[in-house]
Amino acid sequence: MHRMDAENTHQVFPWMWTSGQLSKADIGRLPGLGIQVVVNLAPPTSSNALPGEAELIAGLGLTYVQIPVNWEAPNFEQFRQYRAVLDALDGRHVWVHCAKNMRVSAFTYLYRRLVRGEDEAAAAWPMREIWQPNATWQAFIAQVLAAYGSDAT
Repeated sequence: MHRMDAENTHQVFPWMWTSGQLSKADIGRLPGLGIQVVVNLAPPTSSNALPGEAELIAGLGLTYVQIPVNWEAPNFEQFRQYRAVLDALDGRHVWVHCAKNMRVSAFTYLYRRLVRGEDEAAAAWPMREIWQPNATWQAFIAQVLAAYGSDAT
């Protein structure tokens, strides 16, 4: 794989990569990696947000989706949006990022557990390499797991 500037870059599946904020150079590398869609979970007000990111990505003919997740208040509806986006992109190569791959790794953990049915050990990678979710994010993860346990769709 090409060297990326973004921190905490991981290829989670053959069709999905996750990372922290992409640089302009990283965005230029995406088509060469076969990436067709970029999903950004960071709000545009993130401290390391790349100005003009959507335009740079669209300018390469890639699809850009933003689900701005407030660091202090992630919510169930945002996870539902994330799941719907990934479901809709089935068969396409996707790069999902946020500021540091903390939001994304938590959302991807939940996607792996709840949608793909992976066990805890498999689903927790790469989240456990990147960070230990704080109290806010532990509560969010528990809320989403509980909601799906009660068969929420």
